[in-house]
Amino acid sequence: MRVRKAAASIVVAIVLLIQMQAQSASAPLSSGRAIASRVAPAYPELARKMHIHGTVKVEAGVRPNGTVKSTRILGGNPVLIEAASDAVKQWKFAPGPAESTEVVQVTFESQ
Repeated sequence: MRVRKAAASIVVAIVLLIQMQAQSASAPLSSGRAIASRVAPAYPELARKMHIHGTVKVEAGVRPNGTVKSTRILGGNPVLIEAASDAVKQWKFAPGPAESTEVVQVTFESQ
C-alpha cells in the first residue's frame, strides 16, 4: 500500500512539474530591479528526507516601494515551491517608479 501511495505522489509531482515548466515558457521579462534583501527559504522536511535539491523559478509582483505584492511559481520541484514562494514574499527590492514584475530563482541545496 505504501508503494502505491508513494508512486501516486511521484506521478502527481511529475505532472505538476511539467505544467509549471510549460507556464515558464510564456513568463514576462523582469525589469531588473535590484534585490535589496533576501530571506532564505526554509528547507522543507520532506525535501530533506528525500535528499531533494534544485531551483524554483518565481515571478514576483513588486510594489513601487520594493515590497512583494504577489508571487507565482514558474517552475521547480513541487516539494520546494511553497518554501520558495514564502521566502520571496519576504524579499525587498529596490524602490522603483511603478509596480513591476521580477523573475527570480531560489536554489535549494541538499542539507
